[in-house]
Amino acid sequence: LHTLVQIGEPDLDQLVATAQQGRGFGADAVVAIGGGSVIDMGKAAAALIANPGHPLDYLEMVGKGQPLAHAPLPFLALPTTAGTGAEVTKNAVIAVPSAGRKVSLRDARMLPRLALVDPALTDDCPSHVTLASGLDALTQVIEPYVSVRANPLTDSLCRDAIGRGLPALHRLMREEDRGARDTMALVSVFGGMALANSGLGAVHGLAGVIGGRCGAPHGAVCGRLLPAVLRMNETRLQGAGRRFTELRDWIAAALGSDRAEALDALESWIDAAGLPRLGCMGVRPEDHAAIAEEAQGASSMKGNPVALNTTELQAILEHS
Repeated sequence: LHTLVQIGEPDLDQLVATAQQGRGFGADAVVAIGGGSVIDMGKAAAALIANPGHPLDYLEMVGKGQPLAHAPLPFLALPTTAGTGAEVTKNAVIAVPSAGRKVSLRDARMLPRLALVDPALTDDCPSHVTLASGLDALTQVIEPYVSVRANPLTDSLCRDAIGRGLPALHRLMREEDRGARDTMALVSVFGGMALANSGLGAVHGLAGVIGGRCGAPHGAVCGRLLPAVLRMNETRLQGAGRRFTELRDWIAAALGSDRAEALDALESWIDAAGLPRLGCMGVRPEDHAAIAEEAQGASSMKGNPVALNTTELQAILEHS
């Protein structure tokens, strides 16, 4: 048994070193115990240990994007945070600092052979990690619900998860609660399944670019962007119909606000819970235009309920 410790979100150099170590001692399988970053590294390592060459041969956008020649090693995922849902998705997100981007290694065979989702592993998770990962999990059921590719399967997952997840995360910011931990673990799994089947939206389109440029924690960036993106989508869609009305009702019920004030209440609660603003995460105002332009090409943008232009994306960044 060889144990490797993953610190921070996975980047290209870490992946190269991990794959080399795994090849060196002839790994038979990979087990990842940790948050979404650890699971992503585990998925990518299981794929690359079993395949020749450099990760850039297989990475999307910044690499050659070649398909894997061989099936990955057997991979098992045990999440210790309730956030990304990486234990039920087929891609691994890897930072490439030299390109200032986060990109995916993707193959249907990268789905874990086994995912053991035990909410007890998330008990007593630090508050700031609970908040950031929980907001990511919620974003990953909210964006698929309003996605242009929403479908009956993802609707059934998202409706249940949004209605339960908002009050559960709200409760965990007040006190430790095992029932709320159970709920957030389920929300995270549902989010992974939903995004795999209907895509995401502008929150993740912007967050991927920001994470690649600044190294800011993914969940924290998503949580900070969520209210402004929802507000911009509503504005562009002139009310946006039933789905946004339902979202406002779920948020209002969880936070004790009126429907009309739901998005303001969500942002105020996120502020009160201590989530930093983008400027405190290293996002500089002078970079907003470049981030907005780069985000236009992100695959997540294809699921957003309306096409947002760079001016609108900059407004979201400025507000956030």
